[in-house]
Amino acid sequence: MPERMIEQFMEMVRIDSESGNEGKMIDYLLKEFKKIGAAAEKDSYGNLIAKLPAKDCENKESILLSCHADTVKPGVGIEPIIDTGVIRSKGDTILGADDKAGIAEMLEALRIAEVRPPVEVAISRQEEVGLLGVKNLDYSKLTAKKGFLLDNDTLDTIVIGGPSYFILDVTVKGKAAHAGMEPEKGINAIQAASNAISKLKLGRLDHETTANIGIIKGGVVRNGVPELVTFLAECRSLDHSKAEKLADEMKMIISKEVEAYGATTEIKIENMCKAVSISENSPVVEISKKALREAGIEATTTFITGFTDASIYNNHGIEMSVVGIGARMEHSLDEHIYIEDMKKALTMIVELLRLSAE
Repeated sequence: MPERMIEQFMEMVRIDSESGNEGKMIDYLLKEFKKIGAAAEKDSYGNLIAKLPAKDCENKESILLSCHADTVKPGVGIEPIIDTGVIRSKGDTILGADDKAGIAEMLEALRIAEVRPPVEVAISRQEEVGLLGVKNLDYSKLTAKKGFLLDNDTLDTIVIGGPSYFILDVTVKGKAAHAGMEPEKGINAIQAASNAISKLKLGRLDHETTANIGIIKGGVVRNGVPELVTFLAECRSLDHSKAEKLADEMKMIISKEVEAYGATTEIKIENMCKAVSISENSPVVEISKKALREAGIEATTTFITGFTDASIYNNHGIEMSVVGIGARMEHSLDEHIYIEDMKKALTMIVELLRLSAE
């Protein structure tokens, strides 16, 4: 029932589960899935895997439903409140609707659906810090070859593609000196790094490509020429070769500009995720569209330059459509969700199960 779903959602967001500390949330969900008749366990990485038998269905082909258990920061001590049909956080925290609304909607749908095929459920850890849970998921425990990721915000879009994602960890080394007595004997690592960063193209570079510097750290004291600076960069594109080329270009520019200033640099590049897409005519997308129509929503397909667990599932041969949960302004203190949207998402998931059973 919707009231039970809302009550459980508010209970779940009160469970602290910032990335890396979602153990209590996973343990809570183990009990909840067992209550609805699922065989549930944790894999060696701490992800939750649950399986439920078919219900009033002769179709033996399993589907996968997936969400993630972790939240971004600040996500400790969340106190949800309901204000005129909208659930939001009471204090200086996120709400955690991303992705606990999806979990609450999934659980309720599995309780009330009168028809469903065999269902496999995967709730991943550490999604928000690089899809680490799904990358380390024990795929030998899954048999499904198609499914639905409940982790899109808007209900009227279905995500069918995500980007290649490269991270660059940069260390710039200059030379320390006293800033007042003998600055000419030093090499300012902050200035060398800043000079390099100023030469990079950042932000949205085209309709499918972005680049960013997210963190920079350096210096020890105000009156010292700083010897060491680190900064974290990223780039992503829906075209893998374009993302790969951009990462190499960023490395080249950083090295050239830092060395021109007399400093040295060390740059580590890692490909965290490879671009993948599914056809907008694939069965999981068609089922998603039909299920959303049942909830009164005409959805369109889209590609995003953010990334979700679906990219990893699709690269593992499990065709996943990413559908909405109704969350708004996620990853911010203004995150909120309309109860009416949660009800629509519930209707959609019940219909996903019915259509997948046919």
